Amino acid sequence: MEIKERERILIDLSKLTEGEIIEMKKLGILTDDHKISDTVFPPIHVERPPIEKHVVHAPHTINEAYDYQKPSSFSRALRLDLGDYKVLVISGTASVNEKGKPEHIGDFKAQLWRTYYNITNLLEAEGMTWHDVVRTTNYLRDIERDYGEFNKIRTSFYNWLGLDPLPAATGIQARLCWETLLVEIEAYAVCKVR
Repeated sequence: MEIKERERILIDLSKLTEGEIIEMKKLGILTDDHKISDTVFPPIHVERPPIEKHVVHAPHTINEAYDYQKPSSFSRALRLDLGDYKVLVISGTASVNEKGKPEHIGDFKAQLWRTYYNITNLLEAEGMTWHDVVRTTNYLRDIERDYGEFNKIRTSFYNWLGLDPLPAATGIQARLCWETLLVEIEAYAVCKVR
């Protein structure tokens, strides 16, 4: 494998399953001789460029995902410019500090407050607030145990902010990416461009 291939592909090409080989060939990633093919900019985007996307950072509050020891390929948040509006898409955010370490291990309530703090700072990085949030998806490791406290804190936070109407929301029980995380929230915000 060439160095260029090792930098782009983190998997061991000599250990691919037959199914992986078939699907990677269908995607155009592998050639017939099992080499990594060159990436080609999709022709559709020559005439119709993709929507403009901008990565959002809040390094004083939360680290960037690529700083994790394990490969992690996502942006904390993306801003989409849609004419007179901008949309902020915030990835699942949890109780993680600016060094990429979990905060408040074992303390669900403190983790939830830190999660709100992290999202608040991602919103502020784009001149937005919770008043611009239109939807949240809330992942709880143990929804039966923690939903009551989650809803008390969320309601208190939203009341303190004076949110009206409230964002649309979904609550899901899920195993989160780290055993130490008890809650994770993703959010979508929309506002007019000044």
